Amino acid sequence: MENASMTTMSLKPRLGKMTGLALPIAIAALAATAAYAGADTTFTPALTKFTDFLEGSGGKIITVLSLAGGLIGLASGRFTLSQIAVPVAVGIGVGTGVPIVTSTITAVI
Repeated sequence: MENASMTTMSLKPRLGKMTGLALPIAIAALAATAAYAGADTTFTPALTKFTDFLEGSGGKIITVLSLAGGLIGLASGRFTLSQIAVPVAVGIGVGTGVPIVTSTITAVI
């Protein structure tokens, strides 16, 4: 009989913790409203500025810096394929990646 009373006593603190956690979650769930991702234009100016930067001179600068890093690595005497592949991937990613990601996000939303 002692084991049954010990088990009941050890459940009381757990029950209080679960109630203390469940109550705020239930209140938050009841107070939540629907979110409409396509209707919000809060970050549109920032997105436009960032995509213009990457598609314009910013993307060219990033590509040239990546190429310079690869050339410096080649000049150091140790050759790895990544010294050529990374600048090429960066150039392709900056040049075509931004329109692909932007169109994908627009299509999903």
